[in-house]
Amino acid sequence: MTGVRWGYALNQWDTNIDAFVRKRDHERAFKTISISGFSGVELTAVSFGPWEPFGSPHEIANLYGSLDGLRSFLSECALDAVSSYVYDPFVGFDVEMGRGPDPLDPGAVEQITGTALWFAEAVHRLGGDTLVVRPVGSAWQTGELSDDQVGTLARLWNEVGRRIAEHDVRLALHVDFLSALRLGDGIDRLLAATAPEFVGLALDTAELAVAGIDPVEFFRSHADRVRHIQLKNARELVDDAEALTPHAEQFVRTEGGARRIERWFFEPTDEGGLIDFEAFARAVADSDYSGWIVVESDQSPRPAESAMVSGWYVQKVLEPIIARSRHALGAPR
Repeated sequence: MTGVRWGYALNQWDTNIDAFVRKRDHERAFKTISISGFSGVELTAVSFGPWEPFGSPHEIANLYGSLDGLRSFLSECALDAVSSYVYDPFVGFDVEMGRGPDPLDPGAVEQITGTALWFAEAVHRLGGDTLVVRPVGSAWQTGELSDDQVGTLARLWNEVGRRIAEHDVRLALHVDFLSALRLGDGIDRLLAATAPEFVGLALDTAELAVAGIDPVEFFRSHADRVRHIQLKNARELVDDAEALTPHAEQFVRTEGGARRIERWFFEPTDEGGLIDFEAFARAVADSDYSGWIVVESDQSPRPAESAMVSGWYVQKVLEPIIARSRHALGAPR
């Protein structure tokens, strides 16, 4: 695949268990995404059984008959593909709502690889090409990673990347704002330890911004490893001390921490946001990036409105910046 394709994440519709389980709800969401100008949709791996009909290939088959059945349904809604799946190894699929293996456990390679292959095959059959993974747990759980821990992660993700490449799916490591990789130079150390041909990055503009990392500068310095982009905005920063709060996933991310932050993420058009998206688009245009850019607004109280506003912004502002710059350079758009 050459050039940039634009997708939208389904997570802002699927905000609660049992809230998004009917086909008519899916049809509304998919058609809204399509008429907003996007050609693909990103799904998230979840183990809540039939209450999360897109949470696994098994649940998709239960509701749509097969993966091919879902792809036909997407086509009827004028969408080309499921661009990508987001998979967190800590989510267990052996038991509904179960706990998965820890990537820092050297004995977890086979189990994590098997589940990754399950989702990679699904992505490929649904017309996409990327498996986005959470490569390690949160900072409060590990502190700054040791060399041995980085080595363990590198061996795991090199193996996963090599195996899913057999399905023409690429691996992209997603660094969230609570990730252990935010500490020190964790991201660069892991990238240096992994094989570029098998392990890339999923650059999430808002997650990096909340962690105090400028996504524009980060992209420019790591463009050769970026395999997937997720666009969303943010207003607040979380420093290392706050990220190290015990049980930060619940206390900080879900409950808003001591500051009681009600919403971490916003549409790219948000006027109070930290990110210069036009500068980011210019950075993409100046690079050789080829792949999906998935827009998110995963805490939006009005998902259809957020999709349409984001679609307008992509078509009228971001896409023209990339197209004009790449046309001037003679590069694929």
